[in-house]
Amino acid sequence: MAGGSSSGRTLEETPTWAVAVVCFVLVLVSLIIEHIIHLIGKWLKKKHKRALYEALEKIKSELMLLGFLSLLLTVLQGPISGICISQSVGATMHPCSKKQEQTISTNKEEEDISDEHRRKLLSAFSSDSATTTSVRRILAAGGSTDKCAAKGEVSFVSSDGIHQLHIFIFVLAVFHVLYCITTMFLGRLKMRKWKKWEKETKTIEYQFTNDPERFRFARDTSFGRRHLNFWSKQPILIWVVCFFRQFVRSVPKVDYLTLRHGFIMAHLAPQSHTKFDFQKYINRSLEEDFKVVVGISPAIWFAAVMFLLFNTHGWYSYLWLPFIPLIIILLVGTKLQVIITKMGLRIQEKGEVVKGFPVVEPGDDLFWFNNPRLVLYLIHFVLFQNAFQLAFFAWSVYEFGIKSCFHEKTEDVVIRISMG
Repeated sequence: MAGGSSSGRTLEETPTWAVAVVCFVLVLVSLIIEHIIHLIGKWLKKKHKRALYEALEKIKSELMLLGFLSLLLTVLQGPISGICISQSVGATMHPCSKKQEQTISTNKEEEDISDEHRRKLLSAFSSDSATTTSVRRILAAGGSTDKCAAKGEVSFVSSDGIHQLHIFIFVLAVFHVLYCITTMFLGRLKMRKWKKWEKETKTIEYQFTNDPERFRFARDTSFGRRHLNFWSKQPILIWVVCFFRQFVRSVPKVDYLTLRHGFIMAHLAPQSHTKFDFQKYINRSLEEDFKVVVGISPAIWFAAVMFLLFNTHGWYSYLWLPFIPLIIILLVGTKLQVIITKMGLRIQEKGEVVKGFPVVEPGDDLFWFNNPRLVLYLIHFVLFQNAFQLAFFAWSVYEFGIKSCFHEKTEDVVIRISMG
């Protein structure tokens, strides 16, 4: 009995020390994680990182939501697996082809026959009462799983499927948090070079070069030479040039200094040029945006469900689904470059000659549907979808191996990882 049915033992037949050890380890790990999060929160409060502290609280709430989903799956595992549907309905939209499913079924049957043979050999050395108990348990387990099969139907989602879904939820939570933290780190890393540009604005040389009493042609300024060209007034060429610019240097020095000057002129006193730290302001803005990015809105959850739905054999989702986030982020990058160029055109429309530093004027009308936050939501969607796809890949490899029907072709593996 000990060998054949150890996986089916109840707590009545399990040593109390084993149960206590498992509970102790789970509680200890939970307390350690909670203490680490608490220490991070205290450090953020000490450093006056209000936005990042709120982001941490949002991460905690998202993890709680994912934990609640996992709990619901545990509680409803029996009722869900007990729902029976017709075999014709259950045979639709599978991730594997029928040939692959037959191969998987054959392998499982061979494993079951091998296990049954091993069980019979082991039961020969056990007592009669133990054998009777083991047989009863096996029959009981078989009866619960064959409830739908007895009706000529299949289970809505099997118990094994729900267990695998548990693991996927855990992997998704880990990847989402890691992806957000990585994005935050890369953003800060990119902005480090802006510190040097910010220090340059405090020098006498910079103030002399950008003398407010100095008159220049708009097209002769550094900003004008970069953006005011023959292509900037062509509706198609402007998008083509801006598309390729995002790959070279998304925020060059001249754009940073011009945007800094325009922000100060719009929101602060002119004499604030040498005192205001625009780079620190952008850092704080990144933290505020990070607070939005770490959340998972209902619309994004719906998109994740659609991703699971489209991962069907014959739909070739690996050839188009991973490219949707890539296309969105390239459109966003191009749009931001177009916005900067159009701000430069507005300077020229006011007059060929500018006094001092060219002053850009941002406006909501430059964004899609006059909504600047739409760009942030799109970036948020891309981050979650990338994390979701990488989590799905890691989970499927863990559960089914690198060669499974979720990614049967090498191209699928390469596309998923590279796009993520």
